[in-house]
Parts: sequence; structure tokens; C-alpha cells
Amino acid sequence: MEVNMSFSNDMDDEYEKLFKRLNPPRVVIDNEACKNATVIRVDSANKHGKLLEVVQVLTDLNLIITKAYVSSDGGWFMDVFNVTDQDGNKVTDEAILDYITKSLGTESCFTSSMGSFGVKQSVDHTAIELTGSDRPGLLSEVCAVLAHLKCNVLNAEVWTHNMRAAAVMQVTDDETGSAITDPEKLSRIKELLCNVLKGSNKYRGARTVVSHGVTHTERRLHQMMFADRDYERANNDVLDEKQRPNVSVVNWYEKDYSVITIRSKDRPKLLFDTVCTLTDMEYVVFHANIDAEGPEAHQEYYIKHVDGSPVKSEAERQRIIQCLEAAIERRVSEGLKLELCTTDRIGLLSDVTRIFRENSLTVTRAEVTTRAGKAVNTFYVSDASGYPVDAKTIDSIRQATGQTILKVKGSPEELKPVSQESPTRFLFGGLFKSRSFVNFGLVKSYS
Repeated sequence: MEVNMSFSNDMDDEYEKLFKRLNPPRVVIDNEACKNATVIRVDSANKHGKLLEVVQVLTDLNLIITKAYVSSDGGWFMDVFNVTDQDGNKVTDEAILDYITKSLGTESCFTSSMGSFGVKQSVDHTAIELTGSDRPGLLSEVCAVLAHLKCNVLNAEVWTHNMRAAAVMQVTDDETGSAITDPEKLSRIKELLCNVLKGSNKYRGARTVVSHGVTHTERRLHQMMFADRDYERANNDVLDEKQRPNVSVVNWYEKDYSVITIRSKDRPKLLFDTVCTLTDMEYVVFHANIDAEGPEAHQEYYIKHVDGSPVKSEAERQRIIQCLEAAIERRVSEGLKLELCTTDRIGLLSDVTRIFRENSLTVTRAEVTTRAGKAVNTFYVSDASGYPVDAKTIDSIRQATGQTILKVKGSPEELKPVSQESPTRFLFGGLFKSRSFVNFGLVKSYS
């Protein structure tokens, strides 16, 4: 029986390879069909996850998807996307257009979507995936453990939602500059980090995974938080219903589909977040219409489970709604956006966060990168008391950091009060009290 099953699987694989050779993906990029966007059409043989792979390539290029039409009935898949660059212009960069064609066309069966445009993939690091309960100072404690174990953090991304935290970190051995290979050290890293993540929470677990593979960070963060059930809300959750995305799920019995409708404030990578979640929940998108040309995004999906059935119960319907709400909320940033760009130096992030602390600001989210000796840092900050950030506070910070290197995005007067219990505050709260220089690219301790 096992031999026959193996033979059958081999035949299926060979048939799929033959089908792809006879029906290679086709990519058409048109800059004339639409007045204010570049139109990208992808035709290919259909398989589960195909839509996510296409959206992932476009999202990784930081392109804005303003409209999309999806149809994948039968064995064929057709997508049409209207995209612009970050400034709302058509995409005319030949290097980017060529990358899209190669990544989605015949030269690649979507394997390149794991990488980013212009970035060479490397596995000369150790990937650490962390999930646990969010609390004040968590990131500081994690970085302190890694510094103690002589690990350098090359890259990291951290999300928090519904009192849960997840992180993907790429680290190297401080002594060798390469991936960590010592089994005892790897075991010690897992043990200590897991203890930090558990904290005093006896009811929700923590998880630490160490690997040497290449992964798509944002996809993994969605998968990790979904597996951690961050979509489950506490009974005392009093979040204003108006702040949540409007998600509905109904069955279209005549066509045997379930129809998901989502209305929410538009933002970058919104389509990726929702398609990623549907894919990981094992739903197939047969048709979809996306409209995000205004401040509000409207998404409509016609889906079935991979077993071919529409939504079967009220419990399943509610779970889909909760998971899509969580997928949209995870990336939402609270607070006023501050952008700092200056020459990188040791202690820069420590100094900046100290200035924020001295001005009674809390960092709710941060993105820190260093390229070619330049630090380009983005911070989302709010008043520690939950009130809107005062304009005088921003002026004081700009005087301390330098007027030209710190830019304010948005108006402080327009910032709404942030709840004192906001879970996204916890992760970065300990940054201010730590004596470590914490940079998402570097972690070094100073006495």
C-alpha cells in the first residue's frame, strides 16, 4: 500500500510539472490602460496559495494595490491588479517591472517571493521565532538575554495584539559573525528566552523556535499569532466597535460559495494581511473584488474551504470574522508618527528613546533600520498619560535631536487619546528603563 501511494504521489508531481510546462504563467504589465495606475495581469495554472504568492511579491516591492479582480474557477487562475508606487504614481522603473515579470512569470514558480527586491537572501544567521504574553519591558528582556549569550541581532520585527506578542529575529554568534551552530548554546538560548516569554502568566504559554532557514517575516508573524490564538478576545474587552473592521460572512447557496465582505480604513499591506489569513485558515479564494482608491478599503471574497465546502456553522463564521479582524488590527500603529534620519552611531537608539522618555512619551511601535551608515528610524509615540501629544513636546524633542533630522508625520492635535491599557505600549515600555543600546539591527550592552 505504501509503495502504491508513493507511486501515486510521484505521478501527481510529474503531472503537475508537465502541466506547468505546457501552461506557463503569463504576466502582462500595462501602463496605458489606466490613467492613474499600472495594470498587472497574471494568468497561470491554479493552486492553493497562488493569490497570496502574487500579492506577496507586489507587497514586498512596497507597491500600493488600489484595485484588484480575482477569478480562479476551474484549473486556471487570473488576477488583475491596479498598482502605484508609494507616491501614487504609475510604476515606471524598468528594474522593478522586470523583477515582477520574472518573479511571477515563467522564470520563477513564485519562489522568489521569499525575498525582497534588490536584497540577496542569506542563511548565514540563526532565525529565532518568539511568541508569548505581552508586558512592559518584554523586548528589553529578550535583547538582554541575547546580549548576555553574545548574540547579535541583525534584523527583527515585532508585533503585538490583544495582549500577545510575536517576534522574528535573525541573529549571529558575536564571536564568529555567522549562524549559531553549537547545540548547547542553541538549547540555552531557547531555554532562557522561553522563561522570559512565560513571565508570570500561568494561563497562556510561550514558544521559542530556532532554525537556520529563510522565511518571509510578515507571513510568519501572521502564522505565529494565528497559532497563538491572538484573535480570541477577553470577555471584558471594551474596544469600541467603531474601531474594528466591518467583517461579514454569508453563504451564497445558489453558487455554493461563502461571501466575505470587509470594510476598513485603508492602509499599506492590507490586502496581504487578509489574503494571508484566509490562506493559512485553508480557504480558497475563487473570486474577489478589491477597491482601495479612497480612504476606506472594500474587499469582497468568494471562498470555499479546501475540502470544497462553504462555511458550515455559526461557530466557523464567527471564527473567520475574529481572525480577519485580528489580521487587520495587528499592523495598526497607535500614536504620532516620527521619522528620524541621521548618520548611524553607537548609542543612537538609546539616546533617542531616552529623549522620548524625558518628554513623557511612550513608543507604541518602532521600525529601525541601518543602511550604508545611515539610520532611518520610524517611531509611533503617544503621551504616557493617554492624552494627545502636545505640540510643545514635539518642539522640545526636535530641539534635543536636531530640527532637520526629525520629521513629524501628521498633526499632534489630531491624535486621539490612547487607552492606558493599550497592549502595544507594553513591548517597548522597557526600552526606556534598559541600559542596553537596543537596535533592531544590533544589540550591545554598555556598563
